[in-house]
Amino acid sequence: MGPASPAGSVTSAGTAPSAAPAPQPEPSAPGAGAPPVTPAAPLAARARLWPALAAVYRAQLSRARVARVPLLFVATFQSLGIMVLMRGVVDGGVEARAVVAGSSVLVVAFVALNLLAQYFGQLRANGGLDHYATLPVPAAAVVLGAAGAYASFTVPGVVVTAVVGSVLFQLPLGGLWVLAAVIPLAGAALAGLGAALGLLAPKPELATVCGQLGMSAALLLGVLPGGELPDPVRWLRDLLPSTYGVEALARTFESAPDWGRVLLDLGVCAAVGVVSLAVATWAYRRAAVR
Repeated sequence: MGPASPAGSVTSAGTAPSAAPAPQPEPSAPGAGAPPVTPAAPLAARARLWPALAAVYRAQLSRARVARVPLLFVATFQSLGIMVLMRGVVDGGVEARAVVAGSSVLVVAFVALNLLAQYFGQLRANGGLDHYATLPVPAAAVVLGAAGAYASFTVPGVVVTAVVGSVLFQLPLGGLWVLAAVIPLAGAALAGLGAALGLLAPKPELATVCGQLGMSAALLLGVLPGGELPDPVRWLRDLLPSTYGVEALARTFESAPDWGRVLLDLGVCAAVGVVSLAVATWAYRRAAVR
């Protein structure tokens, strides 16, 4: 026999010994070699209430000016027609003051209550609320901006109706300056109610029906003196936000207006406006998250 084969030589079977396993690289630290993670950019600061409110108001006013002029003409013509019809059965006194004041505030009800209920009902149905929800604006700015735009849109019709009615029923014109308070306060109350109806109605058709019913209530209960109505109807009239604007305007047609009662009516109208706009803001938040 020959000498023993040295380590690493061919064995008697004719095969080479298996090679030692290759060294494995040590595991790298977590995240080593991965692309660096870029921190997310900070979101823009949420817009403040008043600048956002002014922006929404301007946008809504421009939209209403283009799309709602024919409807404002209809609202004004409707109120003028009511006064002409009532002129044949009302000569003057309390009835005449109620007719003129109720017909003037009816323009506000038609636009701020009826049209705004339809607008928010359609906005909710076609997904328009999703657009507003992506904007960094407070919910109150959206509701207040739209309500203010629709209320401002009624100014020409209310002034024309009040002046024509005063001339038609031979009422004094000296107290019509109170319209500067009646229009925004009654407009806020009715617009808040209209926005809440549109946002809470499950279908846009129901929002339209609710807006029409509210405007009809303002028509039927606004042009009649409250003292001559049955108690249940008078209670319903007291629940209508426009009633207090009608009463405030009607008192200015008296020969010696009771300005304390006028301020009281305007104060109630303002309080109702705050409550209705708060409810509309809550309804907007509720509808936007769905």
